[in-house]
Amino acid sequence: MTSHVKNTLVTTAAIAGALAATTLFNTTTVKADTTSSAPVTTTTSATKDTAIASAQAKVNSASAAVVSAQAAYGSASTAASDAAAKTAAASASAAATSAATSSAVANAQAAADSAATAKSTADANLAKAQSNAAATSRAKSMTSAAVVSAQSAVASASAKASDADSAVASAEAGQTVTANLMKSSDPTQASAAQQYFATKTAIVKLLPSGQVQITIPLTSGLEYLTEVSYNGVDATFTKTGDHSANITFTADPATSYTLAMTMDIRSVMPLMPIMHETALLDVDTTIFNGLLAAKSAADAALTSAQAALSTAETNAATVAQVASNAASAATAAATVASDAAVVATSAATNLTSAQAANSTAQAALTSAQAVQSAADAVLVTAKANLDSANAALTSAQAELKSAQNIVVVTPSSSAASSASSAATATSNVASSASTTTVTSAVVAIPATTKKATSSTPASSTTAKTLPQTGNENQSALVALGLAILTLGIYPMMKRKHA
Repeated sequence: MTSHVKNTLVTTAAIAGALAATTLFNTTTVKADTTSSAPVTTTTSATKDTAIASAQAKVNSASAAVVSAQAAYGSASTAASDAAAKTAAASASAAATSAATSSAVANAQAAADSAATAKSTADANLAKAQSNAAATSRAKSMTSAAVVSAQSAVASASAKASDADSAVASAEAGQTVTANLMKSSDPTQASAAQQYFATKTAIVKLLPSGQVQITIPLTSGLEYLTEVSYNGVDATFTKTGDHSANITFTADPATSYTLAMTMDIRSVMPLMPIMHETALLDVDTTIFNGLLAAKSAADAALTSAQAALSTAETNAATVAQVASNAASAATAAATVASDAAVVATSAATNLTSAQAANSTAQAALTSAQAVQSAADAVLVTAKANLDSANAALTSAQAELKSAQNIVVVTPSSSAASSASSAATATSNVASSASTTTVTSAVVAIPATTKKATSSTPASSTTAKTLPQTGNENQSALVALGLAILTLGIYPMMKRKHA
């Protein structure tokens, strides 16, 4: 139980006791105070009664103000106590939350920093991977273009080689060309043997050695033409009939060939000797010059182009694989960067949440402290009001005491009139006490009033007496009040008094 509650109960009991004493005995006996510092005045009875009534009204008003101020003070004290308890709870909660969230904030901050670093690294790796992928993609395009170019070169070389092959094949198969036998002494005149070569043609074939094979169709006179040679090498005769044959010899490509020929016409002209003469075979075989070289060059070009194509294809395949790997690396880096971004966002969210929890706890503490400050301010005001009300009550009680100490003196100034004045004062005090009301169960202990006495101590009479000292009066009133509150006498007395 708090001290202000105890004070309230004590005060309530004291007031109840005072009210009970006043109601039961309808009088208040005050010890003659010959040493009191209150002034003793002489006046008429009516004036004294008026002064007492006025002072009593002030006491009643001050008592009500004390009751109200005491109630306000009790309420403010309770509110301040509750606010202090809430502040203590909020402080403990904030401390616990701070202890818990401090670690969470630190961990969240570390996680956020780590995630941010990981994201930065992942972004850098992604940029590098994307750059590498772009470079390898360009290289792939270049090597692909090189392959296309090499393929074109191969196609061209292949076409040339094919043309060269066709030309060589045609030459090797043999071509029929114009051929005339002219006198070796006069190339402008036909040889006597021309008559036996009526077609005036020759079949020329290209040999793998680069030489040419020349065949002259002998249409007649086979029986007369017994021998044909070139450069001391006999030509070959291949009969094609009784009087015809193909005469074949090998030579280097040239525009004409000098042939040595032997003719024996004695069978028809016995007297004619065997004739040995030379004739100039006018046939151009240089058309085959360079065919083999061209074929060789075309074949070499084709081989080179094919090798270049193979190299380009190999490079392209290698670069394509590198580009594929780079693209995969870029994709993987993008995934890592994306994951790192998610982690960084989550870590930042966790950090914000932890900071918000700490801020919420601190805000709750600040709010509780503000409420406590307001409650404390109200309590201070209520205490000041209570002190002011108590001071007003003390002043009113002093004024009542002064009024009660006024001595009424009649013109006759007899002992009987002194006794009558004393009785009147006693009656007024009792009457004033009986009209005093309490508007709240929680009041400050009112000051004990003393009944006015005459200048002669022997004239004071008491029907009933209360304890004479302040502390004794308070103890007695408290005890009596507690008893009345416990037994319920006070409500009964109120009904009886009513």
